[in-house]
Amino acid sequence: MKVSYVCVRHVRGKNGHTHVTSLRGARHHLITCISPISCPDHLQSLSLSFLCKHAGACGVAVGYPLDTVKVRIQTQKQFAGIWHCAATTFSKEGVHGFFKGMSTPMATISMTSSVVFGTYRNCLQCLSQLRGGGGGPNSKIEVFLSGLVAGTAQISVMAPGDIVKVRLQCQTESKRGGSNMRKPKYRGPVHCLLRIIKEEGFLGLYKGALPLMLRDAPSFAMYFLTYSIICEWLTDHGKKRPDWSGVMLAGGVAGISGWTVGTPMDVIKARLQMDGARETKRYRGFLHCVTDTVRVEGVGVFFRSLGINCVRAFPVGVVVFFTYEVLTGFLRARPDSVDTPRLGLE
Repeated sequence: MKVSYVCVRHVRGKNGHTHVTSLRGARHHLITCISPISCPDHLQSLSLSFLCKHAGACGVAVGYPLDTVKVRIQTQKQFAGIWHCAATTFSKEGVHGFFKGMSTPMATISMTSSVVFGTYRNCLQCLSQLRGGGGGPNSKIEVFLSGLVAGTAQISVMAPGDIVKVRLQCQTESKRGGSNMRKPKYRGPVHCLLRIIKEEGFLGLYKGALPLMLRDAPSFAMYFLTYSIICEWLTDHGKKRPDWSGVMLAGGVAGISGWTVGTPMDVIKARLQMDGARETKRYRGFLHCVTDTVRVEGVGVFFRSLGINCVRAFPVGVVVFFTYEVLTGFLRARPDSVDTPRLGLE
């Protein structure tokens, strides 16, 4: 095995960019880093990925049972409401029924959360540089636009996992049922993924991607904007951030505001993702799904799951931002730490 030793020197130029000089033997390579994140970039990226993974995973675990109930009442007419769906699920499938498909978001949460938080932070810094902010506080419109871009950016990595999650959640059949009972169509996440590709093609993994984007773009815009505004309100004069109760309150309210905006498109997304999975295909596309849903069930159906979304969003928002801030503080307290990015108006 051949081992190469590389000596790296960081030099800050007059234009503010960081020049990294790499010396290997007698050869010199000059690399210009134009990233808006301060060096060392790789350490900060790893820290951000670590924070997002654990914060996002905690949020998924807290809210998943309610998410299953929400998806089922959005897509299946057999349930009269939230309590009826929860009671029926428990009686027929046990506790396991509330956690069907959870391994999918757990497996992809590191990637999706890193895309969201990373895109958000980089957009904030780019917008600040464009207006010549010089490191000053970001305006509220910058926070809103950065959240909008972050919500849109995650669709490419989130959509395939999301359709697998939804289809597994909607399997009301139990594996412990007798031989005379109907068996589940999908045996697990991998089997579901492969079967979708086989029956619907690779693009079948992106069914419902348009309403997913129309849900997440404005939702994340409101999510980050609300969190930033409330943190700003609750921060005492002379301090950089509020206390922990303020962080938790801001996270919870941010979650509710995001889902209030996103719930109507969440209904359309779930219905398009399940269309044709269990029975004949009903919708010709996004617009037909919207018009047919309104014609048959009325406008109120778009907000049928708003209550459970808000009940789920508050604790999830609390856990996500609290976990992020705790881990941020832990990493900053280390002697070799890199300044990890914050989420408020700085």
